[in-house]
Amino acid sequence: MSKQRVVTCSINGHEESFLCRPRQTLLEVLRDVLDLTGTKEGCSNGNCGACTILLDGRPVDSCLVLAVECEGAEIETIEGVAAHGQLAPVQQAFLEGAALQCGICTPGFIMSTKALLRENPHPSEEQIRFYLAGNLCRCTGYDKIVRAVQATAEQAAAEN
Repeated sequence: MSKQRVVTCSINGHEESFLCRPRQTLLEVLRDVLDLTGTKEGCSNGNCGACTILLDGRPVDSCLVLAVECEGAEIETIEGVAAHGQLAPVQQAFLEGAALQCGICTPGFIMSTKALLRENPHPSEEQIRFYLAGNLCRCTGYDKIVRAVQATAEQAAAEN
């Protein structure tokens, strides 16, 4: 039996320490140890993007990351997106644009969108579709999701 390891990292801006087994995924730790259940489990093999989080600012499938690899890392989950009880613009755009239905894929799409808009604040539709290609939706279709991303980018441009 493997010994548990202590991992210390920043999660949603707060330093956290947790115990995990060497082969335990970040997804398992987020959901089962830290009770951050907003990150969803879809396929558990990196194909659907439902478990996307930001690891040091980059979108990754948390089902493919071992929790022990996160020592000293900065992690942002869907729970860290809203601030002061207010939905973030990307969350509001998804809500207003009906870009969600069952909700399993939504956290992953929102986290990927945050990363996209940090890298490219004015993406074209083609760039949005390419960037979000690792996130799958089985309910809404992709047009509403793309429109929500465009609305978020437009709102950010108007505010600047």
